Amino acid sequence: MAPASRPTTIQSLDVAPLDMPLRAPFGISRGALAHAANVLVRVTLKDGTQGHGEAAPFPAYNGETQQGALAALRRVAGQLVGFDASDWKAVGSRFRASAGPACGSALCALEMALLDAVTRSGATPLWRFFGNAGAELDTDMTVTTGSPGEAAEAAEAIRRRGIRTIKVKVGGSPGGAAPDLARIGAILAAAPDSPLILDGNAGMGRAQASELAGGLKALGVAPLLLEQWLAKDDLEGMRALGADTGWSVAADESVASADDARRVAQSRAAQVINVKLMKAGISGALEVVQVARAEGLGLMIGGNVESILAMTASACFASGLGGFAYADLDTPLFLAENPFRGGFLMDGSRISVAHIERGHGVVPAGLLF
Repeated sequence: MAPASRPTTIQSLDVAPLDMPLRAPFGISRGALAHAANVLVRVTLKDGTQGHGEAAPFPAYNGETQQGALAALRRVAGQLVGFDASDWKAVGSRFRASAGPACGSALCALEMALLDAVTRSGATPLWRFFGNAGAELDTDMTVTTGSPGEAAEAAEAIRRRGIRTIKVKVGGSPGGAAPDLARIGAILAAAPDSPLILDGNAGMGRAQASELAGGLKALGVAPLLLEQWLAKDDLEGMRALGADTGWSVAADESVASADDARRVAQSRAAQVINVKLMKAGISGALEVVQVARAEGLGLMIGGNVESILAMTASACFASGLGGFAYADLDTPLFLAENPFRGGFLMDGSRISVAHIERGHGVVPAGLLF
């Protein structure tokens, strides 16, 4: 670490709950989120610059909770004062050593705040920090779990926004594949030319996955991606699902680290990896991208239920690095309130961060600490 006299020395680290209402519950195969129970981190540097980061734990996704993220961050906040934020990976490693492995979203919030502060201090946009490959992405939008009627209404609303690719949450129904097939049929009736990404969030067994795939073929549906239908450790089942259907498979829950990405590549379980900063922090996400590129796997940028703050950081990450063929950065559209100013700009499905001049460009609109 650099001497404490540097402008980028951490002067203070503050943590607060970030509760945001949703327009409607965000349902996936393994549960629903009634509101976003997130965490906000603020890092203040010696030169007075502040940076902000967000943790978005989702218990039904990975078991992480707001209480756990708050406790982990508060436990080490004082210990990080005096360290150099520009050595953000080392600071993150120190936090991870204290908090343990089940703290991906908390680590993400810390690293995001550190990088925001450092790049603001250096008058550098975060997207340029990550590589300057570009500043735009095309996003899909999600139809969460629900009835066929609700799915059709959601699909129509998505198309009215100018977003073409629709991501559909599937799996988890006690009725097997039939409810999902009914919802997908309703979506296609409402948006017949929309490419579909079907996301199971690791909620299906092999039998249900086979039944759903057969039903889709009977309907003449060829999805753009099958995203994590099976349990995260069932790599052989994932490989067989792709081989049997001829459709591309994306791994999400199966990949939370570079080692996970290597296992997916070696087993040929998937052709695409969904990279989420919330899984293992920004440093971990960079390692996953490195492995995916080396192994010839495609890249998708996604997230949990996040505000414009974390989603903008992810947009900076993916557009700056380049090479992300898929983007799922839609959750700010599901929030009933936005407690921030700034962030990415949307025009239909097009997300742009080109206007951001320092950091990720997002600041609280009011007093959140």
